[in-house]
Amino acid sequence: MKQPEYVRTVQSFVRRELIGTSLDSLADMPLPVYSRFAETGLANWWAPKEQGGLGLGLEEGVRIVSELAYGDAGVAFTLLIPVLAGSMVALYGDDAVKDRYLGGMVASNGTCATLGSEHESGSELTRVTTTVRRDGDELVLNGRKAFSTNSDFARFLIVLARTETGYQSVLVPRDTPGIRVDKRWDVMGLRSSGTYEVTLTDCRVPAVNALRGNGLRLLEVGLNASRILIATTALGVARRVRDLCMDYAKTKIVKGVPLTANGVFASRLGQFEMQIEVMTNQCLAAAREYDSIASRPDAAEEFLRAGTLKCALTTKMFCGQAGWRIASEASEMFGGLGYTHESPIGKLLRDVRYVSIVEGGDDVMRDLVYNRFVVPVSKRA
Repeated sequence: MKQPEYVRTVQSFVRRELIGTSLDSLADMPLPVYSRFAETGLANWWAPKEQGGLGLGLEEGVRIVSELAYGDAGVAFTLLIPVLAGSMVALYGDDAVKDRYLGGMVASNGTCATLGSEHESGSELTRVTTTVRRDGDELVLNGRKAFSTNSDFARFLIVLARTETGYQSVLVPRDTPGIRVDKRWDVMGLRSSGTYEVTLTDCRVPAVNALRGNGLRLLEVGLNASRILIATTALGVARRVRDLCMDYAKTKIVKGVPLTANGVFASRLGQFEMQIEVMTNQCLAAAREYDSIASRPDAAEEFLRAGTLKCALTTKMFCGQAGWRIASEASEMFGGLGYTHESPIGKLLRDVRYVSIVEGGDDVMRDLVYNRFVVPVSKRA
């Protein structure tokens, strides 16, 4: 089947910029790589046409992210994660705010970030201690956020904060006085991405920058799209692992014949292919379910009603676990070489691990699935 033009464009970028490139060190962020991706015309592919974006759906996003992650999962993560904050602004931001900040980000091929997690609260976002208070026509934010990807070089941040009566999600321009990036985390994988600890001290923004609705619920809505795309990075990694195994098997001689003729090796690759097919179908199905809501005239209200989508939770869980199994088994299939830096398998193994950790670890996902979709409605707390 012929691939869409945008997929071929991404594949060309990956071959030219990512394959064979060393992106496994905690050096300065490889921002020139992201600038060159913007030259393809696909930066912020998900952004609404009303704000100058391409307006591509999540299904198209799955195809793009799978190709990017085939080249480097850290690059894919950096480029996909703005969909979290950006979709929240697109759905629940004031029109002037959307045009100024979302439109400005698109025009500059920039990025945005979300500040939710904190050291003390962990995955229990109801326990966030970052505060926001009204002071005349302004909002004042104070707090410390533990993990925020892209925040150092973002155009704007979406900050989850506690009010006296609930929660708000607030758009804070990155150049707002009082924002301090404390450090970049030394992560084990995805080392071409940048995740930071950030402190906000008396950050003042116009009150209109608050997104409409309960801030915690809005974050739930935004996480649906990003979780599906994060799951998709596991698919891209798995595809790359499969191809590396085949390349290795063609040249590795065992008992006088190439490893491709070895029944055990072949059966494992057959198992990989089955898992990759299911991962592909699951990511696309979840994206279509998301897109079916996003295309409705009452999408903002329907997303709020639905909250966390079951398909986003299960897709992230399944793909994270399947991708980890594939990369782990592949490291064994390479023998001793798979435990060295001579083979890229070790990097792929470290990269794919993040899928089961970020935006809710698997135990958090299991708990959400159980309480939201297994326990009968009449018995839920």
